[in-house]
Amino acid sequence: MARNQRVRVAVNGYGVIGKRVADAVALQDDMELIGVSDVVFDYRIRVAAERGYPIYASAMEKRPVMEEAGIPVVGTLDDLLRKVDVVVDCTPKGIGAKNKPLYEQAGVKAIFQGGEKHELTGLSFTAQVNYADALNRQFARVVSCNTTALCRVLNALQKRGWIKRARAVLLRRATDPWESHKNGMINTAVPETRVPSHQGPDAQTVLKGLDITTMAGAGPYNLSHLHYAMIETTRPVKLDELRHALWEEPRVAFVRWSNGLVALNAVIELMRDLRRPRNDMWEVAVWEDALAADERELYLTFQVHNEAITIPESIDAIRALCGIETDGARSIEKTNRSMGIVKNFFPRTIPAESVYAEMGRALPIAEREFLSEGFKGSEEPTRPVPTPAQSG
Repeated sequence: MARNQRVRVAVNGYGVIGKRVADAVALQDDMELIGVSDVVFDYRIRVAAERGYPIYASAMEKRPVMEEAGIPVVGTLDDLLRKVDVVVDCTPKGIGAKNKPLYEQAGVKAIFQGGEKHELTGLSFTAQVNYADALNRQFARVVSCNTTALCRVLNALQKRGWIKRARAVLLRRATDPWESHKNGMINTAVPETRVPSHQGPDAQTVLKGLDITTMAGAGPYNLSHLHYAMIETTRPVKLDELRHALWEEPRVAFVRWSNGLVALNAVIELMRDLRRPRNDMWEVAVWEDALAADERELYLTFQVHNEAITIPESIDAIRALCGIETDGARSIEKTNRSMGIVKNFFPRTIPAESVYAEMGRALPIAEREFLSEGFKGSEEPTRPVPTPAQSG
């Protein structure tokens, strides 16, 4: 496909992820949302009608029911597939695999979500890690919210050769907000008995050679997920090195306990105050004042908004599969700009860009001084300087 052409996009499944993907596609100047497809006729698909999105019935037998309910259906999924270059499948877990033969028969490219297995496409995708691998492929799978967050954060460390072994504990939300009346969790927590939890092996499908073990559980809240990561390093890594590596990584943003962002709900309240659509946080929020380092390990705490974090990945995957942008960094920057994804939530009062730019300039100097003192590896570690919050 020529790079100056607009990609014609379909979204199959207009739920938690699908409605967000549709809105994000509509923001892109190199894409055209041809239509959305679903089988429901409640308030969810009515929102698509209010937004002016053409609506199609994913199952032919559901079309009369949808039309009887007043949904302006203009065709079936088969009709929609004949009009598009790529479909983003946002259907419930397991349905995407059943839909794949339809996409193959229609000759369209398809992007699946993290609920499907890696083997369905043979390519699991996180934009800043393996964009080039997705170029001109027919199928790709955007990994789950938790895996996306792990890949973004750990990519900043792995590409610098810092990771010897990673361990992470994931505290998952009990349910999505829209359906918490159905199967919410009250006054309990449920550990996942499988070790490693699926997110670790899933991250390995993206970050090749990553040594990681994950454990997970679910708690009585629905705003987002909370991760604790402990990374055994190949050499002592200073705290400023860690901060600078995370600052340079796309779609990772710092939050601070000292700014009152002390819990999951406070960060989501910030998204409301910033007037984010649906309170969405597309970035991984890393607590900067909880970062720590010692002679052997790095310690991180970060928040993952499960409803939103994978949306920019789907946009970048569209560009990669259709070949309209061959440079992953350019696609990421374009998506970030169109959606309002940032590195700093408070640019007017916290001059983070200049602070971290200066930190980056200082690090090579410190590293040269460190090497001149005879550092040869982990047998001669140095102790990092703690942040004020960590020194009490």
